[in-house]
Amino acid sequence: MPLREESPDASPSPNASPDMDPSPSPSPFTDAGVGVGARTASRPGARNRVSRTRRTDLVVGGLLSLLAFVGLFPYLFMFVASFKDNEQFYASYWTPTWPVHLGNYAVAWEKVSPYLFTSFVVAGLAIAGALVLATAAAHVFARFRFPGRNVLFGLVAALLMVPSITSLIPLFILMRDLEILDTRLVLIIPHITGNTVFGIVVMRTYMAQLPEEIFEAARVDGAGGIRVFVSLMLPLARPVIGTVALVTVLGVWNDYFWPLLTVQTDEFRTIPAGLAFFANQNAQQWGPLFAGYALASLPLLLLFTFLSKWFLAGIQGGIVSGK
Repeated sequence: MPLREESPDASPSPNASPDMDPSPSPSPFTDAGVGVGARTASRPGARNRVSRTRRTDLVVGGLLSLLAFVGLFPYLFMFVASFKDNEQFYASYWTPTWPVHLGNYAVAWEKVSPYLFTSFVVAGLAIAGALVLATAAAHVFARFRFPGRNVLFGLVAALLMVPSITSLIPLFILMRDLEILDTRLVLIIPHITGNTVFGIVVMRTYMAQLPEEIFEAARVDGAGGIRVFVSLMLPLARPVIGTVALVTVLGVWNDYFWPLLTVQTDEFRTIPAGLAFFANQNAQQWGPLFAGYALASLPLLLLFTFLSKWFLAGIQGGIVSGK
């Protein structure tokens, strides 16, 4: 009987298990090829997503740059115009010119310095008065429990909704009866009262979020009420204190109508009313006039440059995340 020759490849291995899968194992080169192909096929979509993201970033960055330029353009124009004389101002209205006239700032300083001094005095005393009253009242509202606390705080907060123009005539009559018109005191008192209300609302919201365990530990260690307030509450509330101080300074620098109504002596005018008086005296001298505007805006620019971190922290803690 003829024997059929079997192929050596078809012969089973003597050590092979009958349950073993006879199919060949996948090749790592084949898997690598498939992976490379899959990644290559997915690259166009990834490239499109990256390009769309870049285009979006460029558009957003361009819009923000345009808004920043529009917001800063008046200040840049004022700064450039402060170095011109009248002939340069009319000949090159929008562009810088040469030579620059630094003497404009000497003329402006001679006129503006009394207004700056009065503004600093009013702002400093208004900050001191508002912070003393607001911090103490906010601490009481935040850390003490007494009947009618929430009702009283609601009444204080409701004062923020009263327009300041409605109290103008009663306030003027009160200042007249107190015989403090045409003094620096008539400028200080309204800013103390107005910013005290704002400070109480913002500080109370901020202080109420501070952990009570800190104050309980201080009381256990023997700290009294005044010690807790001075050594714990005031340092922890520094961001919101800075916010109230900056808002007070901003109010003094922007207050135009009240000084114009109550003050007649030139040295008692604050920056807004003083600059209006200076502009009427120097209607044809544009360089010194813009130099005076630049000097008047410099303190606020420096304050917000170095204290903006505290300002934002106080606003976020006292209003945005308030409870």
